[in-house]
Parts: sequence; C-alpha cells; structure tokens
Amino acid sequence: MLRTGLLWLSESKGMREFARTNGFARRFARRFVAGDTVAEGVAAVSALRARGLAATLDLLGEAVAEPAEAEAARDVYLDAVDRLAAAGLEVNVSVKLTQMGFDIDEALCARNVRAIVERAARHGGFVRLDMEQSAYTQRTLDFHARQVAPDFRAHCGVVIQSALRRSAEDVEQLVRHGVRVRLCKGAYLEPPAVAYPDKADVDRAFVRLMGRLMAHGTYPGIATHDERILAHAKAFARARGIAADRFEFQMLYGVRRDLQERLVADGWRVRVYVPFGSFWYPYLMRRLAERPANIVFILGNVAREGVAGR
Repeated sequence: MLRTGLLWLSESKGMREFARTNGFARRFARRFVAGDTVAEGVAAVSALRARGLAATLDLLGEAVAEPAEAEAARDVYLDAVDRLAAAGLEVNVSVKLTQMGFDIDEALCARNVRAIVERAARHGGFVRLDMEQSAYTQRTLDFHARQVAPDFRAHCGVVIQSALRRSAEDVEQLVRHGVRVRLCKGAYLEPPAVAYPDKADVDRAFVRLMGRLMAHGTYPGIATHDERILAHAKAFARARGIAADRFEFQMLYGVRRDLQERLVADGWRVRVYVPFGSFWYPYLMRRLAERPANIVFILGNVAREGVAGR
C-alpha cells in the first residue's frame, strides 16, 4: 500500500509544486540528486571517480509538450557530454525519450537523440535510453533498433525492467543482437496483466534475467541494492568463470554508499546513476517506492545534516 501511495504521489502535480518550494523537501532530495545544474552533476561524477566509482549522468525530466523544451533538454545533454570530456571523465549519460520529444514527433526525438549519441561517440562515450512506463516499452525498443543501433550499436543501449512480464522475451532479442542492457526492477505503477504485482515475483524474474545477461549479454548493468541478489550475482560469476570486467553493478546516487565502496574494494565494477536538474520530485518518489524502507533511513540523514548545517 505504501509503494502504491508513493507512486501515486510521484504523479501529483500539486505535491510536486509544494516540494519544489519546501526547504525540508529540497534537503531530503539532495541525498538522491546531485543538484540543479550541469556543473553540479559533473562535480558529483568527479567526486565518485575519486572513490573508484563510475557514473552515468541523467537530466531529470520527461514527457515534454513543446519542441523547444525537447531541444533545450538536448542542449543540456550536449553541454554535459562536452564538460565530462573536458574534465577527463568518462562520458556516460542516460536519456528519456519523452524528454527528447517522443510524444510530439518521433523525427524530432530521433534528431535530438542522435545528436547526443553522435557527440558521446565522438568522445568514446555511451548513451543509455532509459525505460519509462510499459506503454513505451515496445516503442523504445523499436526506436533503438531503427533510429540508433544501425549506426551506434556500441555507443547506445537500453533498459529492461524485471517487473514487466514481457521482459524475458525482450532480453532474448537484445542478447541476440548484442545490445547493452541495464537490468532494473522497475519503478512505475503498472496493471497486474502487464507487471508482476508481488515483489517476490519481481525479484525472481530479476535473478533469472540477470543470469541470462551475465552469461550471454554484452556488458550488462545489474542495477540493484539488494544484498541477496548481489551475493547471488557474485556467486554466479565465480561459478561460471565470468570475469569482473564483463559486467557492472549499478546503484543510485546517495543509496547504500557503503555497499558501493565495499563492492569496489572487493574488485567489482560499480556505476552510480547521478541525476541532476529541477524535476527531482517524481524521481524521488519513485526511488522511495522501490524500497519504502529507505524513507526512515533518509529522513534520519536529512535531519542530522540539517542540524549540522545550522
């Protein structure tokens, strides 16, 4: 029930406006979000590299309604790519198609996305097409196959959500075509006919898909903070002789920093998803919905940081 409520709140425009102007909410968000600007995002990536962690930079926002908004988001990404390269950092960004104009005009979206991928490829970088609600799953996979993969297969990948019932078939297709996949559990409220309603089923699906990708995929990203699943992945890799450089673990900015550093110390590759921008409220609500136990943990940290900052 709590997860359902948080996902509902993520879509509430009234709550979003309240959160944007509330000081406590903004302090709460700063654990998960690097800041509002490209410069803050790049600074966070640099700080992560100093700790031995890779990063992917993501401009928050989705479902733009005007071409000018999509083009403005594209320009922010181009700036981010250039700044990462100029700072000597790995160029790795994550992009939502609806932020690039997917619901306005696919040709517009394709121009914007290809501009970002071309710029990233010029710097030897990588772009991940993020996955949104299930209504976009097939459209996103088709867009990647048609608009990006023919020219930039090595520089652009996709995301698969284990919560969706269709994902096993999608993974088979992507493995067959050598597409780089980020596997996550999924953070959108979906009908039971489309997605598993029970967390245990989502977890089991994640483990099955993870095994397939680790054994046969092209440098998959295993996106989870679940220590049981992480332990299973490490044991699976050792048992199958899968080298640590054939995949990476991926985690969220501000979540289980202790675990991130422990994995790196043990010789595993870890990438942190670093969001920035002003549209942090829906993102934050979905992150809390993925694991509602984070609420108590984060509230305690925000309260301590607030006291220390006085």
